[in-house]
This record gives sequence, C-alpha cells and structure tokens, in this order.
Amino acid sequence: MADNAIVGPVDDDGIHQPFSIEDVPWEEYSRGERFGTRFRQLGEYGGCSHVGVCMEEIAPGRQAYVAHYHMLEEEHLLVLEGRPTLRLGGTTHEMAPGSYVCFPAGQRAGHALVNHTDETVRYLIIGERDPNEVTVHTDAGHVGVRIMGEGCYRMADAVDYWDGEGD
Repeated sequence: MADNAIVGPVDDDGIHQPFSIEDVPWEEYSRGERFGTRFRQLGEYGGCSHVGVCMEEIAPGRQAYVAHYHMLEEEHLLVLEGRPTLRLGGTTHEMAPGSYVCFPAGQRAGHALVNHTDETVRYLIIGERDPNEVTVHTDAGHVGVRIMGEGCYRMADAVDYWDGEGD
C-alpha cells in the first residue's frame, strides 16, 4: 500500500470494514491525447497491500496504458461497461460487458486496452503488487524495473554479461 493511500473504514480492533465503491475517490492521469484513465483503488482503500484491485474507466478515443507484459505479476481484467478493444500480442479482441481475460506472469505478449467507441469503458483490473516487478513495454522496447525505481531502460542498450569487466 502506498504511503499516501487513503484507507477506508477500520473498526476499533483494526478490522477493515465493508465500504461502497462510491466512497473511494477517483484518481486520474493522462499523457497527451492518446493515453489516459481514471480509477478507484479499491484494494488499497480496503487495506490490501499484496493484491491491487482497481475500477478503471477509459474515455472515448483513449488508451489506458502502454502495451506491456509482466514478468512477475499476474493480472485479471473484467469488463463491466462498454466495448473496449484488447490488444494482445499481435492480435486484437473486441470485448463486451462480462468479457474476462487473464494475463499470466511471464506471458510474453504485450496487452493494452483501447476505447475506440463513443462511450466510456469501465472495468475491474486485479493484479499482484510485487515490489520487484519487471515490465516489458512492447511498443517502445523499454523495460521497467520497479525495485530500481520508476524509470525505464531501453532494451536496445542491453550489454553482454561480461561487458566492462576486463579480462
């Protein structure tokens, strides 16, 4: 759980209590005209630290995240409203309310959800929160190493194991 996380109701014994999704504040981000989403961090609000559960929305014409896959974390996606397009590796899949997909850890196929429609898309995304996670951003050829911070590294800059070590 993030240090600045807003946590929902907890009783006097420290037991996390049920809450309404409507109690969880919306957060959002965007990057240019292409990327953007708004989300409610349900798991974090409920006190979770090992599993992330978010309800997310994608506005028409936007893509939620860069195409990526996870080396250590598994993700699950359940469409609640709207008809997003899932990019999965080299294919696309039209999804609808009730559509579900799992992205197993280590599955080397980038995934991204895009809203090509005129209506907002709403879905649940559930995934592990491994502090050592490695993500591969397939379109840009970047690797993100969470334990190293939030930066990304270009795969094209990879060097041999012995590079720079001398003889």
